[in-house]
Amino acid sequence: MYGHLPNINVAIAGVGNCASAVIQGVHFYRNASEQETVPGLLHVKFGGYHPSDIKFVAAFDIDSRKVGKDLSEAIFSKPNNTRVFAHPPNMKVRVMRGPVMDGLGKYLKTVVKVEKEQNSVDVAEILRKSETDVLVNYLPVGSEEATRWYAEQALKAGCAFINCIPVFIASDQTWEKRFRSAGLPVAGDDVMSQLGATVLHKTLAKLLVDRGVKIDESYQLNIGGDTDFLNMLEEERLRSKRISKTSAVQAMIPYDVPLRIGPSDYVDFLDNKKICYVRLRGRYFGDSPASVDVKLDIWDAPNSGGVIIDVIRAVKLALDRKINGALVSISSYAFKHPPVQASTSVAKQWVEDFMNGSRER
Repeated sequence: MYGHLPNINVAIAGVGNCASAVIQGVHFYRNASEQETVPGLLHVKFGGYHPSDIKFVAAFDIDSRKVGKDLSEAIFSKPNNTRVFAHPPNMKVRVMRGPVMDGLGKYLKTVVKVEKEQNSVDVAEILRKSETDVLVNYLPVGSEEATRWYAEQALKAGCAFINCIPVFIASDQTWEKRFRSAGLPVAGDDVMSQLGATVLHKTLAKLLVDRGVKIDESYQLNIGGDTDFLNMLEEERLRSKRISKTSAVQAMIPYDVPLRIGPSDYVDFLDNKKICYVRLRGRYFGDSPASVDVKLDIWDAPNSGGVIIDVIRAVKLALDRKINGALVSISSYAFKHPPVQASTSVAKQWVEDFMNGSRER
């Protein structure tokens, strides 16, 4: 262990590709020196915590190919199909059966294997027994009811909550007040990748605005081949996702612009690759036309792995300092639909200030 501080005990709801990337990353960078620059981490030591200080103590899923397996094995079980860059040793953490609720869309039913006779466990009790500090929500997009249920379990167990999907918890005033009243921090909503479609789109939009270009219209289209994109073929599960991504870009433009943002198709052979097309059209001096077209090609899950390692450590700092409610700084930096929208540079400075001891915003 590099850190002199206690471990950060982490539980995960949804052992999919993103969970796999985070767990692989903690192992991959377990021996990183403080002087090293790690791509995707703000700092190797974040407020005194090293990635190796993160300890996974519980995990919940519904797929029978993962339930019952050690977490180190379950992260490589189908239908997971992200890039493998590390092989964590046995963690002595058995994946337990969580409730299905609305976490299984009609398209996922064809690829996720659920044994009906398996009963879900008492999640709040397991979180208490495992002394979980932080519960990370990685359920499929559209899991509105299930996400709120897991947030409730975090409150019952007395642990912090990180919401990585587009269901509004940290950015919802009612939920924010509940976590604040319980003396617990919450971060979210809808994780933003290190170099993902939304952060790229935000940056381009702000660049054009800052340079005085009038944006007339813009779109962002994404395709991919994992269960996330298969799940998002179900348009009714996408309402919050479109709101989350669109609001992140619109916040960079001080006037209303026609925007169309969100997943557009599932291509199975892409696996966990995501391909994004961004177009902005506008006018500069003399109403001269300008357009920007960008293609982004990335592995989706590792793209947010380092971001969530930073979020976990920021949330643990908040626990240590007895800061409760929605964490504005890390949420604005790491999520598409935070309580307060900010440009990447401003949000990053807020996180640096918080890490160095300043009060939370």
